[in-house]
Amino acid sequence: MTRIVIREAEQTDAEFIRTILLDAYSQYEQHLPQDRWEQYQEDMKNAVVNEKVKARIVAELDGELVGSVFLYDSSEAAYGLPELHIHSPILRLLAVATKARGHGIATALIRASVNRSLQWGAETLHLHTNDMMGSAIKLYERLGFERAYDKDIIKGDSVVKSYRLLLRSEYSWVTASY
Repeated sequence: MTRIVIREAEQTDAEFIRTILLDAYSQYEQHLPQDRWEQYQEDMKNAVVNEKVKARIVAELDGELVGSVFLYDSSEAAYGLPELHIHSPILRLLAVATKARGHGIATALIRASVNRSLQWGAETLHLHTNDMMGSAIKLYERLGFERAYDKDIIKGDSVVKSYRLLLRSEYSWVTASY
Protein backbone atom coordinates (compact mmCIF):
# COMPACT_ATOMS: atom_id res chain seq x y z
CA MET A 1 0.00 0.00 0.00
CA THR A 2 1.31 3.44 -0.91
CA ARG A 3 1.52 6.05 1.80
CA ILE A 4 1.16 9.78 1.10
CA VAL A 5 2.62 12.20 3.62
CA ILE A 6 1.84 15.91 3.32
CA ARG A 7 4.15 18.30 5.16
CA GLU A 8 5.62 21.76 5.19
CA ALA A 9 8.59 22.07 2.83
CA GLU A 10 12.01 22.33 4.40
CA GLN A 11 14.93 24.33 3.03
CA THR A 12 16.66 21.10 2.06
CA ASP A 13 13.71 20.27 -0.25
CA ALA A 14 14.35 23.22 -2.60
CA GLU A 15 16.26 21.36 -5.30
CA PHE A 16 13.79 18.44 -5.27
CA ILE A 17 10.90 20.90 -5.62
CA ARG A 18 12.59 22.57 -8.61
CA THR A 19 13.07 19.18 -10.25
CA ILE A 20 9.43 18.20 -9.64
CA LEU A 21 8.16 21.51 -11.01
CA LEU A 22 10.19 21.26 -14.19
CA ASP A 23 9.20 17.60 -14.66
CA ALA A 24 5.50 18.21 -14.02
CA TYR A 25 5.21 21.28 -16.22
CA SER A 26 7.42 20.01 -19.08
CA GLN A 27 4.30 18.63 -20.78
CA TYR A 28 3.29 22.24 -21.56
CA GLU A 29 6.53 23.20 -23.31
CA GLN A 30 5.15 22.45 -26.78
CA HIS A 31 2.12 24.70 -26.10
CA LEU A 32 4.18 27.83 -25.46
CA PRO A 33 6.48 29.94 -27.61
CA GLN A 34 10.13 29.30 -26.69
CA ASP A 35 10.60 32.66 -24.94
CA ARG A 36 7.44 32.18 -22.81
CA TRP A 37 8.50 28.64 -21.90
CA GLU A 38 11.94 29.85 -20.81
CA GLN A 39 10.34 32.60 -18.70
CA TYR A 40 7.91 30.07 -17.19
CA GLN A 41 10.82 27.83 -16.20
CA GLU A 42 12.57 30.79 -14.55
CA ASP A 43 9.38 31.74 -12.71
CA MET A 44 9.05 28.18 -11.39
CA LYS A 45 12.66 28.06 -10.23
CA ASN A 46 12.34 31.46 -8.54
CA ALA A 47 9.12 30.53 -6.75
CA VAL A 48 11.01 27.92 -4.76
CA VAL A 49 12.84 30.69 -2.89
CA ASN A 50 10.43 33.63 -3.37
CA GLU A 51 9.89 35.40 -0.05
CA LYS A 52 6.31 36.27 -1.03
CA VAL A 53 5.27 32.61 -0.82
CA LYS A 54 3.34 32.25 2.44
CA ALA A 55 3.45 28.43 2.52
CA ARG A 56 5.24 25.69 0.60
CA ILE A 57 3.62 22.30 1.01
CA VAL A 58 5.12 19.06 -0.28
CA ALA A 59 3.94 15.50 -0.74
CA GLU A 60 5.94 12.34 -0.17
CA LEU A 61 4.94 8.99 -1.60
CA ASP A 62 6.53 6.07 0.21
CA GLY A 63 9.21 8.41 1.57
CA GLU A 64 10.07 10.10 -1.74
CA LEU A 65 9.25 13.75 -2.48
CA VAL A 66 6.85 13.71 -5.46
CA GLY A 67 4.72 16.86 -5.29
CA SER A 68 4.46 20.43 -4.14
CA VAL A 69 2.21 23.48 -4.06
CA PHE A 70 2.74 27.11 -3.07
CA LEU A 71 0.28 29.42 -1.31
CA TYR A 72 0.35 33.19 -1.50
CA ASP A 73 -1.83 35.49 0.59
CA SER A 74 -2.95 37.90 -2.15
CA SER A 75 -2.90 38.67 -5.86
CA GLU A 76 -0.23 41.26 -5.16
CA ALA A 77 2.06 38.66 -3.58
CA ALA A 78 1.27 35.97 -6.15
CA TYR A 79 1.36 37.99 -9.36
CA GLY A 80 2.26 41.58 -8.51
CA LEU A 81 -1.34 42.45 -9.43
CA PRO A 82 -3.03 44.27 -6.53
CA GLU A 83 -5.70 45.45 -8.98
CA LEU A 84 -7.19 41.92 -8.98
CA HIS A 85 -8.29 42.62 -5.39
CA ILE A 86 -7.75 39.06 -4.20
CA HIS A 87 -6.98 39.27 -0.49
CA SER A 88 -7.23 35.59 0.30
CA PRO A 89 -4.96 32.62 -0.39
CA ILE A 90 -3.94 31.82 -3.95
CA LEU A 91 -2.76 28.32 -4.86
CA ARG A 92 0.06 28.30 -7.41
CA LEU A 93 2.35 25.84 -9.16
CA LEU A 94 0.66 22.65 -8.05
CA ALA A 95 3.02 19.95 -9.29
CA VAL A 96 3.12 16.16 -9.16
CA ALA A 97 6.05 14.23 -10.63
CA THR A 98 4.95 12.40 -13.77
CA LYS A 99 6.02 9.04 -12.33
CA ALA A 100 3.79 9.54 -9.27
CA ARG A 101 0.53 10.55 -10.92
CA GLY A 102 -2.66 8.64 -10.28
CA HIS A 103 -2.19 8.24 -6.51
CA GLY A 104 -4.32 11.20 -5.37
CA ILE A 105 -1.32 13.42 -4.63
CA ALA A 106 -2.71 16.52 -6.34
CA THR A 107 -5.97 16.15 -4.40
CA ALA A 108 -4.03 15.71 -1.15
CA LEU A 109 -2.01 18.87 -1.86
CA ILE A 110 -5.17 20.83 -2.65
CA ARG A 111 -6.78 19.50 0.54
CA ALA A 112 -3.75 20.66 2.52
CA SER A 113 -4.00 24.07 0.84
CA VAL A 114 -7.68 24.31 1.76
CA ASN A 115 -6.98 23.34 5.36
CA ARG A 116 -4.15 25.87 5.60
CA SER A 117 -6.41 28.56 4.14
CA LEU A 118 -9.07 27.74 6.73
CA GLN A 119 -6.45 27.96 9.50
CA TRP A 120 -5.63 31.46 8.26
CA GLY A 121 -9.33 32.36 8.51
CA ALA A 122 -9.87 32.64 4.75
CA GLU A 123 -13.29 32.35 3.17
CA THR A 124 -12.00 31.54 -0.33
CA LEU A 125 -9.06 29.89 -2.05
CA HIS A 126 -8.16 31.12 -5.54
CA LEU A 127 -6.07 29.79 -8.41
CA HIS A 128 -5.36 30.71 -12.01
CA THR A 129 -4.88 28.36 -14.93
CA ASN A 130 -5.40 28.18 -18.66
CA ASP A 131 -6.93 25.84 -21.20
CA MET A 132 -3.71 23.92 -21.93
CA MET A 133 -4.02 22.49 -18.40
CA GLY A 134 -7.27 20.65 -19.12
CA SER A 135 -6.78 17.75 -16.73
CA ALA A 136 -5.98 20.17 -13.90
CA ILE A 137 -9.13 22.16 -14.66
CA LYS A 138 -11.21 18.97 -14.50
CA LEU A 139 -9.71 18.19 -11.08
CA TYR A 140 -10.35 21.70 -9.76
CA GLU A 141 -13.95 21.63 -10.94
CA ARG A 142 -14.51 18.15 -9.50
CA LEU A 143 -13.27 19.45 -6.13
CA GLY A 144 -15.74 22.33 -6.17
CA PHE A 145 -13.74 25.22 -7.63
CA GLU A 146 -15.90 27.60 -9.65
CA ARG A 147 -14.93 30.08 -12.34
CA ALA A 148 -14.32 33.60 -11.05
CA TYR A 149 -14.51 35.55 -14.30
CA ASP A 150 -13.98 38.87 -12.52
CA LYS A 151 -10.48 37.74 -11.45
CA ASP A 152 -9.24 36.54 -14.87
CA ILE A 153 -5.86 37.81 -16.03
CA ILE A 154 -5.56 38.96 -19.64
CA LYS A 155 -2.09 38.41 -21.11
CA GLY A 156 -1.97 39.64 -24.67
CA ASP A 157 -4.49 37.54 -26.57
CA SER A 158 -4.79 34.83 -23.92
CA VAL A 159 -6.91 34.55 -20.80
CA VAL A 160 -5.53 33.12 -17.58
CA LYS A 161 -8.70 31.78 -16.02
CA SER A 162 -9.49 32.38 -12.39
CA TYR A 163 -11.14 29.80 -10.16
CA ARG A 164 -12.24 30.11 -6.56
CA LEU A 165 -13.34 27.65 -3.91
CA LEU A 166 -15.71 28.84 -1.25
CA LEU A 167 -14.39 27.37 1.98
CA ARG A 168 -17.51 26.02 3.67
CA SER A 169 -17.95 23.05 5.96
CA GLU A 170 -20.16 21.16 3.49
CA TYR A 171 -17.06 20.29 1.48
CA SER A 172 -16.51 17.02 3.29
CA TRP A 173 -13.34 16.28 1.30
CA VAL A 174 -11.75 19.39 2.82
CA THR A 175 -11.35 18.07 6.34
CA ALA A 176 -10.38 14.50 5.50
CA SER A 177 -6.74 13.77 6.25
CA TYR A 178 -4.12 11.10 5.77
